[in-house]
Amino acid sequence: MIREAQEDGEAFAAEVCWHYYVNGMTQAEIAKRLETTRLRVNQAIQRAKSLGMVKVQIESPFVARIELQERLRRELGIERAIVAPARRDEYDYHGAVGAALASFMAERLRAKTWRMIGVSWGMTLEAAIRKLPNLVNPDLEIVSMLGGTMQGASFNSFSIASGLAARLGASYSLLAAPIFLSEGVDRDVFLSQKIFADHFRKFEALDAAILTASDISDRSYLVANGLPQEYSAADITNAGAIGDVLGRFLDEKGQPIAHALDRRTIGVDLDVVERTPEKIMAAAGQHKVGIIRAASRRGLIDTLITDDVTAELLLKAGDDTVADATRKRRAG
Repeated sequence: MIREAQEDGEAFAAEVCWHYYVNGMTQAEIAKRLETTRLRVNQAIQRAKSLGMVKVQIESPFVARIELQERLRRELGIERAIVAPARRDEYDYHGAVGAALASFMAERLRAKTWRMIGVSWGMTLEAAIRKLPNLVNPDLEIVSMLGGTMQGASFNSFSIASGLAARLGASYSLLAAPIFLSEGVDRDVFLSQKIFADHFRKFEALDAAILTASDISDRSYLVANGLPQEYSAADITNAGAIGDVLGRFLDEKGQPIAHALDRRTIGVDLDVVERTPEKIMAAAGQHKVGIIRAASRRGLIDTLITDDVTAELLLKAGDDTVADATRKRRAG
């Protein structure tokens, strides 16, 4: 009797699944045809899955990228990873990521969940602006989150905030200050001016922050052209830095380095960024693997937008870290 009931149950589940997956019927339609309840139909589908009677296989070239995104999300412990396909023969670590960021921003803006967006600077954001359609968002404000430099006009923080606002049909607020104060200038006194106090209050009200990151090499515009003359890349590296986010140089754990330069930086505090409801980092390139991982450890990334080349390197770095830890345990 038990065996007959079991076979009857499996036969029923098979029939339900055939109608559901092959014929495309709804659970309500199946219940009506088989003269049973929707609950029993649902239970049959779940039972068929648990018994391995139903195997779903998705044939699509996009599946590999979706799997890569999920692996990367788990590896970094973030909410979302968006991986854009890059051209490997003529690799450009700004173009594909900029296009993916533009698409993501346009989608989020359609949802009307953002009223105030903080922005960083850099060539990736410049690439995103070029890919964005002309939109109208009169209730949206773009807020620059760090000071600027006298060079690099097209991707300076001033130009990024104003250029993004123009493309989105939004207003903007500039942090009209240098990214690094001159030596001897008191940062607290400088920022006590009303114009800066009003701007810094906006950081606490941001709905989202669009971030970039870079390493410490000549590929970083900030390192190559923005550092005060009295400091070099070697000075920062010797202090433990592996890269910067918003002009704040971080170590591999994502902590700001103990260096005088940090006290001269004009921009949002990273503690404030951590509290921002939605933090989107757009970054790619082999040289940015370390700082991306550090930023994720610090809690500065909810959504990472990168390319498949960088995603693979990020995952390999995680595998290498696990392997090193295993070897050390065995050696100890």
